[in-house]
Amino acid sequence: MALESINPATNELIKTYPSHSDEEVDLKIYKSHQSWLLWKETSFEERAGLMSAAARILRSKKRFLAELMALEMGKPLKAGEAEIEKCAVCCDYYAKHAAYFLKPEPIETEASKSYVSFESLGVILAIMPWNFPFWQAFRFIAPSLMAGNCAVLKHASNVSGCAITIEEILRESGFPEGVFSTLLIGSSSVDRVIENKLIQAVTLTGSTGAGMKVAQKAGSVLKKVVLELGGSDAYLILKDADLRLAAHMCTESRLINSGQSCIAAKRFIVAKEIEEEFTALFKENISARIIGDPFDEKTQIGPQARTDLRDDLHRQVIKSIQLGAKCILGGFIPEGDHAYYPASILTNVKKGMPAYDEELFGPVAAIITAETEQHAIEIANDTVFGLGAAVFSKDTARAGNIAATKLQAGSCFVNDFVKSDPRLPFGGVKQSGYGRELGVYGIKEFVNIKTIYIA
Repeated sequence: MALESINPATNELIKTYPSHSDEEVDLKIYKSHQSWLLWKETSFEERAGLMSAAARILRSKKRFLAELMALEMGKPLKAGEAEIEKCAVCCDYYAKHAAYFLKPEPIETEASKSYVSFESLGVILAIMPWNFPFWQAFRFIAPSLMAGNCAVLKHASNVSGCAITIEEILRESGFPEGVFSTLLIGSSSVDRVIENKLIQAVTLTGSTGAGMKVAQKAGSVLKKVVLELGGSDAYLILKDADLRLAAHMCTESRLINSGQSCIAAKRFIVAKEIEEEFTALFKENISARIIGDPFDEKTQIGPQARTDLRDDLHRQVIKSIQLGAKCILGGFIPEGDHAYYPASILTNVKKGMPAYDEELFGPVAAIITAETEQHAIEIANDTVFGLGAAVFSKDTARAGNIAATKLQAGSCFVNDFVKSDPRLPFGGVKQSGYGRELGVYGIKEFVNIKTIYIA
């Protein structure tokens, strides 16, 4: 079996990558385990030096890496360069803070000494998606390697070039062979990797369906899993919101990564008193965004990552329209052999439509009318997902209370769009997954939290 990388802007084959055989995969995992036996004994200072070197190399290769993402999954160059910078920031963050986050914590008991230590687990399997090929990987790599673990990566097949490059960057940074390895395998091989006795835990970012399958397999062999899955993030536009700010931030969130982000705003729940004005401003903002060649510096929206994904998105749009939604922008497949889809807005969205009930993983916005503030909160929570949410209101105290106590999501922002940050824990509830990445909580997901008691 081979893995194909296809340029979504032209639908042309970029390269074919031979898959690793079962024997090659087993050998890579074995070497990773052997590396862990030494790596876990290294000091935080030594690990930090290598992680800082990785940050420097990422920055030095920023343009090349952005071009690689543009080629393999259609990310516009400026967005790609911003992604690489974010990876470097994450590496620097954990290089600086890991030792403090994982220092032993004394606990007062009847013992002469009792404390909690944090020890690495071993080899961790990461299963990562194509939409942020470097960021999704490095937000796992930085904390996991700094905690003393080793890692093997099963990346999405269409970004195999990015996957190989990640391993090359870490080796160039000075990380010993086996501390991080890329596995070129398809999804059908994942179960076998999870079953490998040397794999200690699994992390997955991807669809809810994929998360359920991985969680089931990992559970059958009693291995811990962290899951960051799909989302249908609700943005509440209250009647006292700054509408120009809200329209700008909602546009930024809905169109980030050409709409292909788990934490992109998907459902815009707007107070009926200001719906008409907000919709006009929102349409104006979205219409101004430039769609085109991801290698063009002016491009803000590139193609979707694959034609099948674009076609699935369009089916959701068409079905929603058939059920009564109104399309006031976009909503069609442009001519040509490519994966482009225009920025689109649906209004009059109701429960029972794909635009209300499902995740729209592309540049399509669903506007839903709220009769009251309480109604807006109920709509926001009326979803199987719970990744992110935002509230827009000039009354930040009230909006903050809604974010903190009323919305069922892992991250809730006020007067800004939801984003991940190395300093803050990131993850979801309900069918958006469990466990956390980033921050102090993320680095402690894959450690043995060990009690030490000395009488």
